[in-house]
Amino acid sequence: MGRNLIKSKPFYFCSVETVQGISQFNSLENTAITIGTFDGVHIGHKQILKRLINNAKKTGFKSTVLTFFPHPRMVLQKDTEIKLLNTLSEKQRILAEMGLDYLIVHPFTQEFSRLSALQFVRDVLVNKLKVKSVVIGYDHRFGRNRNASIQDLVGFGNTFDFKVEEIPAQEIDEVSVSSTKIRKALLHGDIQTANSYLGYNYMICGQVVEGQGLGKDLGFPTANIEIEESYKLVPQNGVYIVHCEFENQSAPGMMNIGVKPTVDGSTKSIEVNLFNIDQNLYQKDIRVHFLKKIRNEQKFDSLHALSHQLHQDKKIALDFFTNEKY
Repeated sequence: MGRNLIKSKPFYFCSVETVQGISQFNSLENTAITIGTFDGVHIGHKQILKRLINNAKKTGFKSTVLTFFPHPRMVLQKDTEIKLLNTLSEKQRILAEMGLDYLIVHPFTQEFSRLSALQFVRDVLVNKLKVKSVVIGYDHRFGRNRNASIQDLVGFGNTFDFKVEEIPAQEIDEVSVSSTKIRKALLHGDIQTANSYLGYNYMICGQVVEGQGLGKDLGFPTANIEIEESYKLVPQNGVYIVHCEFENQSAPGMMNIGVKPTVDGSTKSIEVNLFNIDQNLYQKDIRVHFLKKIRNEQKFDSLHALSHQLHQDKKIALDFFTNEKY
């Protein structure tokens, strides 16, 4: 069984040239561009991105995504509670694997939000980014107070000599996906719905840090994961079936998210027990892919009862890896 579960493989990562800020973009080549936050880079986003990349290949332009950080809601609405589906490095990885040429990450500020539609198109898209093609969703809004529509963009295209390709409503709406729906699914522990909307398994990335060692005492040693980015969404507390990547290896396992109520814990932690792995992962980077939720976190009467449940959880996880494709 172990032979089927442990997979040794290098990290797969295609490169995409990432530019920090519009002012740092110095390419002289013409671009095909799409614009947005693309949180999650879900299957709805990919309708637009695939069209962009295909358009760029046909025309010889460089496929370019202009995205923003912090998320505009954090700046304009002071929504510090919003949690994002991707960190910047995760978004970069997903976009790179799609075959994108350029990713421009521009700091979103109050000043930038006040650019008029004309200023944004003329000064940013045309003069700085050398745009010749814009691929955009039918409901895209831009400019100060988001008061310009796709019809305005088409008009600017006629003025400044670039084409606008609109992704029609039926192509985007038929997948019925939004980043908000995915966030809600994850916060309810509905991993399978979230993954179906994303088109890939939801992931968290972090560094393994020192824990209390309780899992080892129970026969289930865990790697405690610390996520640097406080804005990253962590799924609902509970026990999950996961698949992990670290260094040049990958392995299945199960993860607990929560406060460990059986030992009167109060601080939330993220701990993963890797199957058939017996090595020290302390201070190593790890990527965890969520596959399915097993159960909610619960308080047990004793450590013995907790250990018994962990054995049951592991059996469920092993059965999953034996019978399911992931």
